[in-house]
Amino acid sequence: MTTTLAHQLADYACALQFEELSPEVIHEVKRRVIDSLGCALGAWEEEPCRIAREVASEFSAKQGSTIIGTNHKAPPDWTAFADGCAIRYFDYNDTYLSKEPAHPSDNISAALAIAESVGANGRKLITAIALAYEVQCRFCDAASIRARGWDHVTYGAFSTALASARLMNLDPEKTRHAVNIAGVAGAAMRQARVGELSHWKGVAFATAARHGVYSALLARAGMTGPGPIFEGQMGFEKQLGVALGNLGEKFAVPLPKSEHGPAAMILKTSIKYWPAEYHSQSAIEAALFLRKEIADPARIKSVMIESHDASVDIIGSEPEKWKPNTRETADHSLPYITAIALIDGDVTNKQFERERFADPQVWKFLETVNVKRNAELSALYPDAVANIVHVDLDDGRRVTKRVDYPLGHAKNRLKDSEVEGKFFALVSPALGEKRAREVVDLVWKLDEAKNIDGLMQAMELPKIGKQ
Repeated sequence: MTTTLAHQLADYACALQFEELSPEVIHEVKRRVIDSLGCALGAWEEEPCRIAREVASEFSAKQGSTIIGTNHKAPPDWTAFADGCAIRYFDYNDTYLSKEPAHPSDNISAALAIAESVGANGRKLITAIALAYEVQCRFCDAASIRARGWDHVTYGAFSTALASARLMNLDPEKTRHAVNIAGVAGAAMRQARVGELSHWKGVAFATAARHGVYSALLARAGMTGPGPIFEGQMGFEKQLGVALGNLGEKFAVPLPKSEHGPAAMILKTSIKYWPAEYHSQSAIEAALFLRKEIADPARIKSVMIESHDASVDIIGSEPEKWKPNTRETADHSLPYITAIALIDGDVTNKQFERERFADPQVWKFLETVNVKRNAELSALYPDAVANIVHVDLDDGRRVTKRVDYPLGHAKNRLKDSEVEGKFFALVSPALGEKRAREVVDLVWKLDEAKNIDGLMQAMELPKIGKQ
């Protein structure tokens, strides 16, 4: 009997077909692949990305997957890990806000790795990515786990296992076991995202992706996993203290119908316009607006940020956020992000380099920045991700700007040209404009591709690509 959530997830994954996806979903998947590859190539030389790549490159596989930026084929789970680190590291990939916030494009590293290893065509890859978004976002809607001390990437073990199983064409039974294996050893601690942040902040989902791929590989070979993994006596709901309720209804077969067809949750997710934690995006936009009005940051006497509960809890309350000592802490600090937008009039990767975020003058400025909870803004969340920035000036005036839906939000979407512009800004310096354009063109035609070999080859970086 198909009664458990794992059964329903498996049946849903196996039933989903490319032909059922709406044109809007297919187009959005392509946009997210462009965006994620840009983030990965942009962060390619960053320390944790290099470490992950060097470790993964110690292993080779005949049916492996190409590590982005190289011509080396590692086992798919290791490739998913290395590429996942790069996609995530700049905190520039997309976001979904719900009871549990997440970055669903983190799933793309797993989908790319398995798609290449099994020779899947572009349509199957698109379907698997849409499936992964659907699963992770639905879980995020069902229950918050961060409040219980667990990290959001825990849900990613399930979504990447299902995407991998779909690309492998596993039957419902083996797909269910992939879910069971992913779940029994996939819980991640929220410690990765509190206090002074480390490399692991950007590595946590990459680990979940590796585990999801690994679980599907084992299930393909016949390994079974314990069930019922969600409802069992010592299962997911019991261990994490969450009630997933009627989540299974969202994965009913035949597939649920909606305005945009099945697997359309990707349309509710948001692309980042600035490389910082998503809850700060509206504060950045507000601060940059005020910076133009103020002109001279020396005129600023103090700053007050009114924000919503999720923002304050995640990036605006701990003392480390006022004296960031790591890049990871800086891009997860509402006071720093807002302050540097006011000081520099820009927020790029340069604002998260050590010489900038550890500048004593910046820390001095941060002493004037305060964060305050706003009940009205909290009530709007997660539909809106609102911030109000007040700046008090040396002439006694206060200037204020409020932003509810920052550029790139699902309700304030980036144009295709803006998604491409972000990609080129990240990639062209290393790959060159012509080759960067080639990668983008290949992704726009992904549904026509017989495999993704050409796409992976197009991203091999010069000189360092053979490492």
